[in-house]
Amino acid sequence: MKCVSALSTARNTNAAFHQVLEQLDEKLAGDMADLTLIFSSMHHADELGRIASAFLEQARTRHILGCTGESIVGDAREVEASPALSVWSISLPGVSIRPLRLGEPGESGIAWSEGIEDAERSAVLLLGDPFSFRTDDFLRQVNKEVRGLRVIGGVASGSQVPRANQLVLDGKAFPDGAVAMLLGGSLSIATVVSQGCRPVGHTLIVTKADQNVIRELGRRPALEALRDMFQELSSGDQRRIQDGLHIGRVINEYQGSFQRGDFLVRNVMGADDSGAIQITDVVRVGQTVQFHVRDAETADEDLRSLLEGRKPSGRPIGALLFTCNGRGTRLFDKADHDVGVIHEVYGPIPVAGFFAMGEIGPIGGQNFVHGYTASIVLFEQPA
Repeated sequence: MKCVSALSTARNTNAAFHQVLEQLDEKLAGDMADLTLIFSSMHHADELGRIASAFLEQARTRHILGCTGESIVGDAREVEASPALSVWSISLPGVSIRPLRLGEPGESGIAWSEGIEDAERSAVLLLGDPFSFRTDDFLRQVNKEVRGLRVIGGVASGSQVPRANQLVLDGKAFPDGAVAMLLGGSLSIATVVSQGCRPVGHTLIVTKADQNVIRELGRRPALEALRDMFQELSSGDQRRIQDGLHIGRVINEYQGSFQRGDFLVRNVMGADDSGAIQITDVVRVGQTVQFHVRDAETADEDLRSLLEGRKPSGRPIGALLFTCNGRGTRLFDKADHDVGVIHEVYGPIPVAGFFAMGEIGPIGGQNFVHGYTASIVLFEQPA
């Protein structure tokens, strides 16, 4: 297996294209990649399809997938709100690769999944348009019908205008829907989803709820349970709660104990006079929840802890990073934070990706769209 990456920050598209080609030619030494991902700022959006086609026509790769992003990850950099073209290529011997065009008018079902022999050893790299593709609905269907299949990726973020983002699939560019690659066969990957939060207090059982409103926790008004928990916290965590409170619900209730990474974290929006709290998720009676806090220090700690605590099945040779457009220097006090942590933990492996409008990754064996999250897929050389 071989994995390489290249990055150009040239504003001129032709210059950027030739710069990444020179870098790739030097690193690949004439080898053809099985899969290439390409991410660009909106400065190169109009030419992204042409660039992708050139990779195929020049026999540089067998498949190519990509999209536009507000900010782009490449090599050891996170290029925020500036021109950038990032390319990442990998050889995957023994891995089957199937391109998927999703979300076209009249499309229904996920018939493409019928050929999956082992869902738990397969994965989908998914890039979606924020205006025309219902990523949440798609993931719910996958979770129900193809249990164990991991979906990793992000929602294109380059433009806030419908049909302006570009999605690339095997040389063709699309302004809507979603594009993906289904990977199977001898696939060795690991996923890390860092939601940037840390649980505080202790777990609680939802005893009364209505859609996204939690009325009771442990048979007490939810707000009362929150206030009691708040009083027991350190002054630092109390300040973090005042800056922004979150709540996580356990995905796999059959575990004996729950730690970070076992929760799907969502925002707490507010409370009412009855003592109920509103959150950005649907809950039901009997679910286990725990309040969470988030800030730059916590987000850094969470990412490092998850990367260092992962049980490797092989040696990481490359990574794709789908991080929130609310992270970067909007959250941390220095640039290149997330890609920098990956390199600190695993060494200078090739990394590419983009800042997304929603990050896609699995928690507790199910796939979700996240916010303020770094969703990472590590490609490993089998031991």
